[in-house]
Amino acid sequence: MLDKASNPVRKRTAKWLGAAAVAALITGGSLGTGLVAPNPAHAELRSMSQPVQNVPSFADVIERVKPAVVAVKVKVQNVADRGDDEGGPQFSMPDLPPGHPMERFFRQFRDQMPGERGERGPRQQRPRQFGQSLGSGFFISADGYVVTNNHVVDNASEVQITMDDGKTLDAKVIGTDSKTDLALLKVEGNDFPYVRLAGQKARIGDWVVAIGNPFGLGGTVTAGIVSAQHRDIGAGPYDDFIQIDASVNKGNSGGPTFNLSGEVVGVNTAIFSPSGGNVGIAFAIPATTVDQIVTSLKDKGSVTRGFIGVQMQPVTKEIAEAIGLKEAKGALVAEAIKDGPAAKAGVRTGDTIVAVDGQPINEAKDLSRKVAQVAPGKSLSLTLWREGKERTVTLEVASQPKGV
Repeated sequence: MLDKASNPVRKRTAKWLGAAAVAALITGGSLGTGLVAPNPAHAELRSMSQPVQNVPSFADVIERVKPAVVAVKVKVQNVADRGDDEGGPQFSMPDLPPGHPMERFFRQFRDQMPGERGERGPRQQRPRQFGQSLGSGFFISADGYVVTNNHVVDNASEVQITMDDGKTLDAKVIGTDSKTDLALLKVEGNDFPYVRLAGQKARIGDWVVAIGNPFGLGGTVTAGIVSAQHRDIGAGPYDDFIQIDASVNKGNSGGPTFNLSGEVVGVNTAIFSPSGGNVGIAFAIPATTVDQIVTSLKDKGSVTRGFIGVQMQPVTKEIAEAIGLKEAKGALVAEAIKDGPAAKAGVRTGDTIVAVDGQPINEAKDLSRKVAQVAPGKSLSLTLWREGKERTVTLEVASQPKGV
């Protein structure tokens, strides 16, 4: 009975204490229990001094690496054969509803672009024998080696680079590789700012910063994340691109993508763009590929790749079931070229190559990339799936013939 009678009192006391606490907080007074409510003005100052969220700043990284990034300006031969989109920055009018307030602005911008058809007159005529190509690049050593894209310097008669401080220098093409779209340039000098290639590949979700020369503007910085890995966009036999969502446009080609440590994780080479402008999908050549190709270009002026002499096709789910493989992985041998290294080692049509030197092969292009990285003359072991069993053969890798 005593407990039941006291409950209402306890409830009223609790309510009174709660109301008193609220009143004390509102007035900035004391609760009478040794606790002092914060002054609202002090609370406001504290909230103003603390960031709402932890947003990363790229300023320190950019300050370190930006001097090593250059604009690449190329005088090219046979501009008529390169297509209109290779003669310099291009501009496409965005789709705007009639009477849109920005329509006039975009038309004026378009009319100022060289060689564009606008209200001010017909398309300006470019010389048929020469033209200009714009791109980006970056120093990889203090003695003047610069990495860029092959398609930036393709058919070049003259190449110049413009540094971040505005200095312009003549450059020489040391070597190019069309299959990975990489090129190595050299300028005279021994004290250039340079950046390093990352030793570890970027992970999906990592922050990255792209720096380059979009539309000839120079020194432009954009940021985003790594969106995907191992993209095959049909650009070549060794496609293995990093996909990023940092804004990349025409003129960014050959420019670097950095991680937050200031290391180059990729070289920007292509964009997916139905309209010709950035839509947040760009592709970069991984640093591991860049390192391998650039080293070869620097040493030999060209790239030598391994060759085993097989024509391949993908292993589909139906093929895997037919030959008894648990998973649709590996590279099915459509033909073992006569007198090639694979044929001499006993590889034959219908075999499925499932591993190279013990490393699993997931798809046909995976085999191409792994074999190409092996120096000619070295031994290589292939794990084959034939007639429901695995077997291993060893062969000596040959040099890839020209035109293959």
